[in-house]
Amino acid sequence: MTIIPVAEIPSLALLYRLKKLVPAETTPHNPSKSFNDRVGLIRGDITKLEVDAIVNAANKSLRGGGGVDGAIHSAAGPGLLRECRTLGGCETGSAKITGAYELPCKKVIHAVGPVYSRSYVEECTEDLAACYSTSLELAVQNDCRSIAFSALSTGVYGYPRQVAAPVAIRAVRKFLEGKDGDKLEKVIFTTFVVKDVDAYNHWLP
Repeated sequence: MTIIPVAEIPSLALLYRLKKLVPAETTPHNPSKSFNDRVGLIRGDITKLEVDAIVNAANKSLRGGGGVDGAIHSAAGPGLLRECRTLGGCETGSAKITGAYELPCKKVIHAVGPVYSRSYVEECTEDLAACYSTSLELAVQNDCRSIAFSALSTGVYGYPRQVAAPVAIRAVRKFLEGKDGDKLEKVIFTTFVVKDVDAYNHWLP
């Protein structure tokens, strides 16, 4: 699969113009040109994105796994695992940053999302939002201007996609509206399976 430069990843503004997304008739937020210009959406393989940082859906050990985690480690090569082994793991709701090795991005941010439980919905929401905000903070601290997220916790961790997407979007919007928001030029949501596509197509407008 071809490497995709950040400039070729469509923004929400472009997707609206191309009628690939339809603006919502009502929204709890005022429409934001800055937000629509800086938030991107793409369906594809996150390991092929030529951005400053990609966010991996990691586990606490940071030693690779299945799904997106396994794909990122496989594409990055053994150097990524060697560095991850030096980090001492990572707590749920947090993230750590490494080099990208053989990936086309510059950095990999490993975010550990919650295992979803209907008995602890509030805690799961807080942990998932913290994954996104911590990843954005790490990106800024490491001079990354563009960052691409996989759909954290929606695979084997069981977070319902239609519930996870608005949590992710709210966390990103809050960061972009905050004191360091102008340090990021593009924040990209990367979808792969149809259920993620449907969730972000529904909630982003």
